[in-house]
Amino acid sequence: MNKIERLIRDLCPDGVALTELGKVATYTRGISYKKTDEQLDGSIKVLRSNNITLVSNTLNFDDVKSVSKVVRIRPDQWLKNADILISAASGSKAHVGKVAYISHNNVGYSFGAFMAVIRTDRMLLNPKFLYYLLSGRSFEKYLQTALQFTTIKNLNAGIIKGFTIPIPPLQVQHEIVRILDTFSELEAELEAELEAELEARRKQYRHYRDRILSFTPPPPYEKHIKYLTLNEIANLRRGTSITRKEIVSGNIPVVAGGRKPAYFHNNPNRSGETIVVAGSGAYAGFVSFWAEPIFVSDGFSIEPDDSLALTKYIYYVLKSNQFYIYKMKQRGGGVPHIYIKNIKFFRVPVPPLEIQQKIINILDKFDTLVNDLSDGLPAEINARRKQYDYYRDRLLTIKEAA
Repeated sequence: MNKIERLIRDLCPDGVALTELGKVATYTRGISYKKTDEQLDGSIKVLRSNNITLVSNTLNFDDVKSVSKVVRIRPDQWLKNADILISAASGSKAHVGKVAYISHNNVGYSFGAFMAVIRTDRMLLNPKFLYYLLSGRSFEKYLQTALQFTTIKNLNAGIIKGFTIPIPPLQVQHEIVRILDTFSELEAELEAELEAELEARRKQYRHYRDRILSFTPPPPYEKHIKYLTLNEIANLRRGTSITRKEIVSGNIPVVAGGRKPAYFHNNPNRSGETIVVAGSGAYAGFVSFWAEPIFVSDGFSIEPDDSLALTKYIYYVLKSNQFYIYKMKQRGGGVPHIYIKNIKFFRVPVPPLEIQQKIINILDKFDTLVNDLSDGLPAEINARRKQYDYYRDRLLTIKEAA
């Protein structure tokens, strides 16, 4: 019998009653401010949804907003040690309900209106114990039910305070926290090592891909390589502007810039293999490859003449030159844009089709090894995360009192 089992046997042998969170914790929403209040050197640092890393429920400080000191902040809207920061509303559904624990190193920040903090009555509830509960599957399931009938994903005080939790004696809570802290630290160290190894593999892949596509040293078939511009070997077509109101829901990805579909439609405007270059915004110039039917919205597609070039080959050539394509961006009204005219004269080495196919086969295998979650190191990282989630949820499952 381990220490947790002994403590439960001695302190709560008949189980633990469930208690509404609102009876043992407070819920405070963040500050409101206008766009004009933002300053590069503002004295008030504000955390938002993007400052919670989804996969690890930890803080990141990659893009912290600064606002003027004229913004009104109540004393309870400053982060304090042992607060639980939660994303209460977000443009990304995945962020809603995500939490991060505030240590003494994170104080001195405020938090935005779409965020909130939960503060516990420490005589009854260890804040780190609650953090682990809110990181787990039971809270995720609760939110799925609580928010299923609303289109506005907003965690108001009523929803949060209505979440019921087990509150075992503090000794039990402290021991569970100690175990999970240790396990989290070990898991984070292992994941960091795997991430470092994965990044090394990615660098190796990029080097290998770029070396193959540079055709140096010259291959024996060099005299058969033609250097043609994109508009000589491909049809470059602008996307079709579409708003959310015009969408009829379906399963066709709408590509509107970025690394993932913006949403889904019921009617494709491109079929078969397609290369898409994002047209505007933060991902302007980002090159993606789509093997299935899609709807291209913001950006343009590149569809090679299949008698001259294979689509996947051109994709690999463009990805090998992704940095230079980003440099082709123009700015209009402060928003980065890239147009067909910027890229249509990009020169492409065009070997015979059979050589292109061989290059595709080699790079596809390498790409799968490095990036596919069902293979290689990414799968190992994913497995470790699932193992940790399972162990955490099992520890936090405490028998309910009759």
